[in-house]
Amino acid sequence: MEPVARIEPIMTSDGRDAIDIESFDSVVAIYRPRIFRFALASLRDRDAAETVTQDCFLKAHKAWGQFRGDSSVHTWLMQIAVNLVRDVGRNRRFPLWKRAQASAVDVGDASDWIPSGGMSPEERLAAKERVEAIWTVVASLTVKQRTVFLLHFMEEMDPGEIEAATGITRAAVKVHLFRAVHAIRETLGGGE
Repeated sequence: MEPVARIEPIMTSDGRDAIDIESFDSVVAIYRPRIFRFALASLRDRDAAETVTQDCFLKAHKAWGQFRGDSSVHTWLMQIAVNLVRDVGRNRRFPLWKRAQASAVDVGDASDWIPSGGMSPEERLAAKERVEAIWTVVASLTVKQRTVFLLHFMEEMDPGEIEAATGITRAAVKVHLFRAVHAIRETLGGGE
């Protein structure tokens, strides 16, 4: 897990918080790829993910002076992103994951993120098929299970950070994570 980033805003002469543009620019540079990756995995729509990412940093920029440091910057940003992804899902006319089947992100593209590390073509094809199977199962999970799964395995957040980012209790996070992993294992033939 990465260290907690503490970015302190500069104080103006009258004692009010002012946005330290250089610090905020570094926050964007550090966390933008992670926010985008989470949004893309959640929405499976590149345009929607880009919009969520931009909106996330816009909201963060506007609220920068109110960030108290109770959590890491990463957790705070993920909380904003989770809420934005949830809003996008609510605002769609039909279920998000049914729409995602025709989205701009192909699950085959996601398998290209797997480092080849000298894999044979057969091993590469098998890995691609496993990624596709996982994405199919992830698409069928409940919204909470999918969110917890992605935050834990893609963003490497622990249950406490996921609780802070989603508002789901730590115990419920563990239950959702267990159920998501169980569903994926069963699909991949590794069930009990």
